[in-house]
Amino acid sequence: MALQFGVLVPQGWTMDLAGITDPVEAYETMTKVAQTAEEVGFASAWLVDHFHTIPHPSQEVTFECWMSTAALACDTRIIRIGQLVTCNSYRHSALLAKMASTVDVLSHGRLNVGIGAGWDEQEYRAYGYAYPDGPERLRQLRAAVQVMLAMWKEQQTHFEGTYYQVRGAINQPRGIQQPHIPLLIGGDGEKVTLKLVAQYADACNVGDDPATVRQKLAVLKQHCETVGREYESIHRTSTTFCLMADSDEQARALLPAERKARIGTKVTTALIGSPETIRQRLTAYEEAGVQELVLRFVDGTNLEALRRFARECIA
Repeated sequence: MALQFGVLVPQGWTMDLAGITDPVEAYETMTKVAQTAEEVGFASAWLVDHFHTIPHPSQEVTFECWMSTAALACDTRIIRIGQLVTCNSYRHSALLAKMASTVDVLSHGRLNVGIGAGWDEQEYRAYGYAYPDGPERLRQLRAAVQVMLAMWKEQQTHFEGTYYQVRGAINQPRGIQQPHIPLLIGGDGEKVTLKLVAQYADACNVGDDPATVRQKLAVLKQHCETVGREYESIHRTSTTFCLMADSDEQARALLPAERKARIGTKVTTALIGSPETIRQRLTAYEEAGVQELVLRFVDGTNLEALRRFARECIA
């Protein structure tokens, strides 16, 4: 199977829509990225689940994840749409399952649901959510995916747990895809998160460089063996930055200072460089076990960057 590619769609949370003061124009900019990715051969478009810019809140436009997912489902025709990742704490799992079922229909069966335990304490507190410790958030995630899968499979869902109580919930329609909407669990935690992937998920998102990916997938394979799950049944994704230029030196020179600081030493493994360098690094990701690589373009609204990557790297 050839390596597939996704794109992280700009929503404003990393200041990628900064300077666009008209919210309608910002929305049109966001959706045009997904439409262009579809036109040039990307397999998927992904959204993140943040309410305002991170790591520092600002007044810049930031579109809500699931409303944007529904909008992109209607603005595109063939590309798959997903989240990297939905914060479990922000929506009751039964409601989230219902929302996803609706969007799967809106997209004619092109939805991936990505979910994780959540991490941004400042955002939790800003919006009035309790912020329990990591182990409790992971326990909540375990219960939530059980509820969601039940909502996608059963005529009526009954679930009595510590965090969720669902008593005869009907979810019609349950979506289009069979046996259910694909569920991606994101995160690198080796003891709990990757075990949840082995137990419940159809896909994972791990690492941001080939060496880390290889390590995390080896752990996932062990968990699969322990729980009796076929490792190859899990779709394996990762995420990295992308900035293509005529030479490696030119690409590095084009990196904004903030991105240089964030990427750090991983500039040697991210897709930052000439087309030849990037193709070599793609091979490293594929050899590490990645099946789909989601790209965060440094200039996220530059449509020509998507087109050039497609010309150089998508068969």
